[in-house]
Amino acid sequence: MSSNNPPAPENLAFLIWAATPDHPELITTPLVHALAARALDCQVEIHFAGPAARWLVEGIAANSYATPTREKSILAFLRELAAEDVQLLVCSMAKEAWIRPDEKLIAECHGAVGATAFVARTLEPSWRTAVY
Repeated sequence: MSSNNPPAPENLAFLIWAATPDHPELITTPLVHALAARALDCQVEIHFAGPAARWLVEGIAANSYATPTREKSILAFLRELAAEDVQLLVCSMAKEAWIRPDEKLIAECHGAVGATAFVARTLEPSWRTAVY
């Protein structure tokens, strides 16, 4: 029996902007969702925008924990994502606004992209997007 339904998207892009280093408890959900998507064989990108771009600055995620028991640093999550081939991207405008020129990005960051890159993902039929 044939189906006229299009194939399910296999790609997922997240935009993280509200889950900032001031509120580390908010970053865990999108990171866990990204890991779950990789477990389902989805290609995953995470775009860090606005003040959330600070997560990609060396030293910020290493010293941040989502829970009071401090069982896993945010950097440990980011490294796990990078090991699973999740693309960690910083918005170029956010980088200019929120990251000083003397600050370095973590090695797991795959570079800067413009806002258009995420908007393009929202328009591509093979991609789904989520905003946190």
